[in-house]
Amino acid sequence: MDSPVKVGFIGAGHMALAIAQGILKTDEVIPSNVMVSAPSKNNFHRFQDMGVVVTHSNEEVVQHSRLVFLAVKPHLVSTVLNGISKHVTPQHILVSIAAGVTLETLEQLLPSRSCVIRMMPNLPCMLQEGAVLLACGAAASQEVGSMLKNLLSPCGLVEVGPEAWIDAHTGLSGSGVAFAFVFAEALADGAVKMGMPSSLAHRIAAQTILGAGLLLRDTGKHPAQLRAEVCTPGGTTAYGLHALEKGGIRAATVDAVEAATERARELGRR
Repeated sequence: MDSPVKVGFIGAGHMALAIAQGILKTDEVIPSNVMVSAPSKNNFHRFQDMGVVVTHSNEEVVQHSRLVFLAVKPHLVSTVLNGISKHVTPQHILVSIAAGVTLETLEQLLPSRSCVIRMMPNLPCMLQEGAVLLACGAAASQEVGSMLKNLLSPCGLVEVGPEAWIDAHTGLSGSGVAFAFVFAEALADGAVKMGMPSSLAHRIAAQTILGAGLLLRDTGKHPAQLRAEVCTPGGTTAYGLHALEKGGIRAATVDAVEAATERARELGRR
């Protein structure tokens, strides 16, 4: 994409803010070249504090920008795209973060051969520690996918793959954040049961999960290898892991990801 990059957001929610914060950390985008639209001005101040231009007009965003993020609720996608379709040109790149809305649906609502990409972020993008999967539409080249991956890299881990992976990513990473929260809560509950104050237990549980995640990411080792490094013969971890396996943690976790993935597929068929 030619510099300077002009970026637009239709929708001013938490995820739009997180993505905007990420791309503004690159050298490719300056705040005055970013425009955000929303029907309400409630969240505008958070964008204005970064120097981003705000408007109530979706059409103005499209006319101002070449890269446009569609950051609205899934049930609003059709209405929004019908309103901006006449302003979309072959030079535009539209990126949808609406869960369950397929590339086929997006392409049907836009002019023929529009460049469309589906993006599935997760909640930690708000802290620039997200996991993002991109899926390119028929008119989106590999170069466009690579450009977007690079632009979004400050948001966390960004990967490009086929649309068939989007639902699995939703189950693994989108819903998986909540699964991790449940495990953190359970870890803290165990420590409270054994006599630790609740507030301290929750702080330590959070730091334990954070540290474990950083080890997984930064060492590149398989989880089983890191687990073996912690687990000494006859030690505390071996006994604790046995209790987890008796409780069915592995099967329950696989089932949870599968259930969330299937639900994402079901929503996408509506």
